[in-house]
Amino acid sequence: MDKVILETPEDTMAFGRALGAVLRAGDLVLLDGPLGAGKTTLTRGIADGMGVGGRVSSPTFVLARVHSAGAGGVPLVHVDAYRLGGDLTLLDDLDLDTDLERSAVVVEWGEGSAERLSEDHLVVRLERREDDTRVMRLEPHGTWTERVGLVPSP
Repeated sequence: MDKVILETPEDTMAFGRALGAVLRAGDLVLLDGPLGAGKTTLTRGIADGMGVGGRVSSPTFVLARVHSAGAGGVPLVHVDAYRLGGDLTLLDDLDLDTDLERSAVVVEWGEGSAERLSEDHLVVRLERREDDTRVMRLEPHGTWTERVGLVPSP
């Protein structure tokens, strides 16, 4: 999938739902983009697609939130690495490698640190244009190179 234009927040949510529907325990998704690019909106869609419980909001002040498993049976761990400032020891303190064994993990601002948790990960790059549309690019790594085709385009 080259680039996809997400014209509305609803389009971002819809793609998140489609991605969430294919996530399974052990999946790592890294969200990259500037403030306001739609990373948390995308995560809300992922949570909805997974059927997990709890309100999804940016975990900026707590660093990570765990959302209990829903119908799909897989919990979601939502991490915001923005405040870590690249300090990998703080990321290690979150014990995400253990969470990754039984959960799907979505990390906002995680590129450059969190990808070391698994060579099998998906990077979702979001860019916000002046007209408020978003441009999304997917960069699959490891097994995601084959699995990315399972995620329908919005």
